[in-house]
Amino acid sequence: MSTNPLLSPSPLPYNLPDFRAIRLEHVEPAFDAALERHRAELAAILAEDTPTWENTVEALELSGADLERVTAWFFNLQGTDTTPQFDEVADRIVPRLSAHIDAIYQSSALYERVAGLEAPQDTESRRLHDTLLRTFVRRGAALDEEGKQRLTQINQRLSELSELFGRNLLADTRALAVRFEREELEGLSDAQLESLRTDDGYVVPIELPTTQSLQAELTRPESRRTLFDASRARGRSSNPALVTESVRLRQERAKLLGFDTHADYVIAEETAGTAQAARQLIADLAPAAAANAEAERKLAGELAGHDVDGADWPYWQARRRADELGVDEAELRPYFPLERVLRDGVFYAAHLLYGITVERREDLHGYRDDVHVWEVREADGTGIGLLLTDYAARPSKRGGAWMSSFVDQSHLRGTKPVVVNVMSLTSTLLTIDEVTTVFHEFGHALHGLLSNVRYPSLSGTNVPRDWVEFPSQINENYAFAPEIVRNYARHVDTGEVIPDSLLAAVREARQFGQGFDTAEYLAASAIDLAWHSLDGEVPDDIDAFEAATLAEYGLDIEGLEPRYRSTWFNHIFAGGYSAGYYSYLWAEALDADGYELVETEGINRDTGASFRDNILSKGASVDYAEAYRAFRGRDKDTRPLLVRRGLAGSV
Repeated sequence: MSTNPLLSPSPLPYNLPDFRAIRLEHVEPAFDAALERHRAELAAILAEDTPTWENTVEALELSGADLERVTAWFFNLQGTDTTPQFDEVADRIVPRLSAHIDAIYQSSALYERVAGLEAPQDTESRRLHDTLLRTFVRRGAALDEEGKQRLTQINQRLSELSELFGRNLLADTRALAVRFEREELEGLSDAQLESLRTDDGYVVPIELPTTQSLQAELTRPESRRTLFDASRARGRSSNPALVTESVRLRQERAKLLGFDTHADYVIAEETAGTAQAARQLIADLAPAAAANAEAERKLAGELAGHDVDGADWPYWQARRRADELGVDEAELRPYFPLERVLRDGVFYAAHLLYGITVERREDLHGYRDDVHVWEVREADGTGIGLLLTDYAARPSKRGGAWMSSFVDQSHLRGTKPVVVNVMSLTSTLLTIDEVTTVFHEFGHALHGLLSNVRYPSLSGTNVPRDWVEFPSQINENYAFAPEIVRNYARHVDTGEVIPDSLLAAVREARQFGQGFDTAEYLAASAIDLAWHSLDGEVPDDIDAFEAATLAEYGLDIEGLEPRYRSTWFNHIFAGGYSAGYYSYLWAEALDADGYELVETEGINRDTGASFRDNILSKGASVDYAEAYRAFRGRDKDTRPLLVRRGLAGSV
């Protein structure tokens, strides 16, 4: 076991995993050993005669480093390159990991030991103490033995269901990838066609949302229909029972822990505070969003010459945009080559704001040859951490885009961050939405990279869901800010800077179709909160439940599909966002309001320093409302969000 590379800190800079040395067969032996080591560390804490902050809380924060190293490698790679062998290992270790975590936080002795301590008077230590005590209670430390046993059973089963849901969705996503003949892909560029070509014709992979991006570009109605129908077929046979069982178990767990519903349990720890506040956000915005979407559908239908549904709406919406604004994705893509967007856009904006530099480390290797490693440094050259970028689509990668960590920043542990951004791009020439997503995910990366806290459990993105999206969403704004976009938007063939007329049209285009975008998002959020606000019987008819939910909010809009339906709603049934999908809009209210300050003060080092010092560096170490006030100078105002979304006057 001494030769297992997962059982000791990596010898590479910043503790970057030695990907070339680690193999899947290392995982289970390392997992077994790491579990035992962690148990021994916890036993040593309890064996101390006199509890102190250092030998209890800080020892708890230092414990489990080996286990975190093993699970970080395994779960990161399972998401980006899963195989049946990975899934088999997950089947064996996920329930054991869930039981181990339960055993820690259900330990009455450990809970009482922590509860009996007085935290040091610094803000971060007091925040950690409060967070730990709430976590112990929320994970069952105050339950009797029968309650603890049942809670452990529920948590283990929920872990299994989450793993299985994601696996089923990935399998369906692979199986439903659509094979086309070249002529059926009319409307796509030569570069797009080349990226889709395989030995078996042209294959279009299914993206995570319901509406597929190529529906806006494919000129043949039957091709759009085929792609849309494939998207809506996911999980229909494999996931319904997992959805309803997950909802039942989450409801039972919430009641066991003293909450009426799972939504109440989850949102008590979010910045929204209450489930009713989240539901009210949707209810307030739904009428205006639905009215705007209906108007957009009517205009798209007038252009098409017939009523449009979910398969055709994106195409005719795009044609409207092209006609009215002079914006065509095919014309725009050559101005947004990935490498230039990244180096001269994303990294350039970060340099203007925070003084940091991001440079490739050719001597360091990712987990695949097409995964690049970048070093992030302060203006004075001091190393901050590492960023891995994994952008290429492949069948083994789960859909969507995300950021996660291999190593979290912590002064107590003496660790600097190693984070990864993941997307599934089928072309290196990007759409407007893809450019925005690259900036979004790097906003998450900055949250991890620029963390400056003592305790690892308060580090970086270890914050509530409706706060974690704030830094990522505010970073989206820089994608098309004039001083940023003109630095990177150059034609891939000619080097010509994007013309001002086209850039103005791009900015207008980002606000185009907000009725559709807002309504499809609110519809998915409503479905999430409806499932997790149930207090009693859980219906088995998923279609009927979704229909009733959408009708309740007035979001049963003809031709408009929710961004996700239950059987392919990975965020809430396999991704940790249950009762939290509303958080993107909640955070956008912060983003829209906060970016008004940036527009006033400019994209400069002073503005960046304020956002870094008050938001990015703090992790969970401060009160979030106080952090926002320190940055913005006041509490948030929702009016900028309503204006941005075309919903002014709706609340």
